Amino acid sequence: MQRIPTMKTRPFWRMLNIILLALLFCGTSAWAGTLENLRASGAIGESYNGYVVARDPGAQAEADAVNAKRKTIYQEKAAAQGVSIDQVGKVYAEEIFKNVPAGTWIQLNGNWTKK
Repeated sequence: MQRIPTMKTRPFWRMLNIILLALLFCGTSAWAGTLENLRASGAIGESYNGYVVARDPGAQAEADAVNAKRKTIYQEKAAAQGVSIDQVGKVYAEEIFKNVPAGTWIQLNGNWTKK
């Protein structure tokens, strides 16, 4: 089993996280605003796998759109590093959890909790 390097041992992962977070949080203002509003309302939460989950059925379309963008990024990074998409998603999830505002719902090991 291939072990994914930690960010402390790989500066590349740190830079990769910064780039992803910039793309995720600084996309079009309407998209970013909608995601932030849905997070704040609890309709969308962040999962341990690097994707968002619609906690409210009315937010499913937005969750699907966000996840499609993230999947594209994760696929590119996984191919470049020779690791699985799941590994990349989990690395990004750690950074996303650190950077989302307090009150955001996060899913760890299948259980929801507020940050």
